Amino acid sequence: MPEVNSQQPINSAATLVENYAAGKRDFSKAELGNADLQGINLKGSDLSYADLSEANLSGANLRGTDLSFADLGQANLKDSDLRGALLMSANLRQADLKGTKLEKADYDRSTHFPKDFDPVKAGMQIKSEN
Repeated sequence: MPEVNSQQPINSAATLVENYAAGKRDFSKAELGNADLQGINLKGSDLSYADLSEANLSGANLRGTDLSFADLGQANLKDSDLRGALLMSANLRQADLKGTKLEKADYDRSTHFPKDFDPVKAGMQIKSEN
C-alpha cells in the first residue's frame, strides 16, 4: 500500500479552495496546470514550485503569495493582484499580465517574463542573490 502523505500535492481547484478555507496556506508543488481558478483568493499562500501553467487566474487575489519557481507559463493573470508576491525564478512566459497589479512584487534575474514586459514599469523590485 502506498504511504499516505499529508504533503501530497494539491491537484484540483476544489481541494485548493477547501484547504485554504480550512486555514492551510502551504500549497507548494501544487499541480494545477489548466485549472480554472478565476477570482480565487489565495492571499499569503505558498505556491512555490507549483505548476500553474495555462491556469485561469484572472481576477485572483495572490497578494503576498510565494510563487518562487512556479510555472505560470501561458497562465491568464489578467486583472489579478500579485502585489508583494515573490516571483523568484518563476516562469511567466506567454502569461497574460494585462491589468495585473505587480507593485512591490519581487523577482530575480532567473524570472522569465512575457516578451516586451517591463517589470520595472510594473513597479516590481529585483532582488539579487547575496
